[in-house]
Amino acid sequence: MQHTGGTAPGRAQLAETARALRTRRLLEDPIGPTLARLAAPNVLAMVVQAAMSIAEGIFASQLGVSALAGLALVFPLVMLTQMLSAGSMGGAISSSIARALGAGDVSRAAGLTVTAWIIAALIALMTALIMWLFGAAIFGLLGGGEDAIAAALDYARVFFPGCIALWLCHSTLSVIRGTGNMGTPSLLLLLVSLATIPLSGGLALGWGPLPALGMSGLALGMTLSYAIGAVVALLYIFTGHAGLPLRPARVKGDYFSDILRVGIIASVNSFLTVLTIILMVGMVGRFGEAALAGYGLGARLEFLMIPVVFGIGAALTAMVGANIGAGNKPRALAVAWTGSLAAAAIVGVIGLVVALFPDLWLGIFLSPSETDALAAGRAYFGYVAPFYSFFGLGLALYFASQGAGRMAWPVIGSLARISVAFGGAVLLVNTTDMGVRGVFAAIGAGMAIYGALIALAVYRTRWR
Repeated sequence: MQHTGGTAPGRAQLAETARALRTRRLLEDPIGPTLARLAAPNVLAMVVQAAMSIAEGIFASQLGVSALAGLALVFPLVMLTQMLSAGSMGGAISSSIARALGAGDVSRAAGLTVTAWIIAALIALMTALIMWLFGAAIFGLLGGGEDAIAAALDYARVFFPGCIALWLCHSTLSVIRGTGNMGTPSLLLLLVSLATIPLSGGLALGWGPLPALGMSGLALGMTLSYAIGAVVALLYIFTGHAGLPLRPARVKGDYFSDILRVGIIASVNSFLTVLTIILMVGMVGRFGEAALAGYGLGARLEFLMIPVVFGIGAALTAMVGANIGAGNKPRALAVAWTGSLAAAAIVGVIGLVVALFPDLWLGIFLSPSETDALAAGRAYFGYVAPFYSFFGLGLALYFASQGAGRMAWPVIGSLARISVAFGGAVLLVNTTDMGVRGVFAAIGAGMAIYGALIALAVYRTRWR
């Protein structure tokens, strides 16, 4: 049996046996309990990651309203990096590994692992170059004031050169998830998130001996934590604990196409999701810095629903992928609906709570004296949060569709969402006296269309 250099043959064989057992459970064990068991550690890690994002907002609020507005400008691009590395390309990596193992082809899974690292490094370098060249222009187009743009640039100048740490960490964890192991990636992400909170706060605000770097410190704390996580994840693979023998691991052209044919389409979906937020930032920016800060806090919670759904979605991708690889489409579809309806219920309850009690969220960041920003945030939740369940449903089916390698309808759903949200916002702002509330009403309508369309398409086409 092939095994990784430096690893005892017995230990390597045990790891490979455990990996084969995990794949068999994806194919044979009861759907509901298996999904719950796989998703539970993911959801826990994502809740902690959401706490990390909340903490970042709190630290930015201590730097002032301009810092909060700047964070609203850069946050969609930061979340896009997270969505691409963990969700779009990450999901495609996990799906390709799961399909290969479901078909019993371990050598292909090993080659796909190396291919995933190459793709991750190239995309990270390309992202850093784009932001270095066009970052200031992008933030200017979003309509932020001079102080907000300066704050966004301070964050971006550190985060995007360092985003290779996020890409390598998430791509490696996606490989491990593809083997059916959700516990190890979840534990590592939980530790990364826990480390980020004190590091980001300390480097931003100057706690103890740490320098007060402001917005740059927020970004530096995150990238340092992910760099450590990437090293640990890579060591886990190379020491044979994932049960994937990498010697020899051959990289072939069809390995790139296997990952990219799903990953690129999934990335279009993520781009459209973030583009929707960016266009809305531009629309809200017309109503002033306070409105932008209030909307930014509302959009931040919306974005935090993505990692919550990802907790279930990562399990969906692996479980659906393994069953598709094994030729069992009916079970794959049953898995998809079970997980997606659960995600819709969880996210829907969160939406109803903040729709009824918006200050539970807004009060974390804003003082009672910041009335304009509070009013904007309350209006956002009143119009958008009731439709969070549709967002959760559509997004979970997006992850399931990644596992099936069928991404056309999630992209069509995102196109419909952006068309309704942006087109509706322009119409309502220019033809009614709703003001910024018209933007929020259009966002809610777009969210409803997104979830309903994807669900109907999967129900009718059954991934044909």
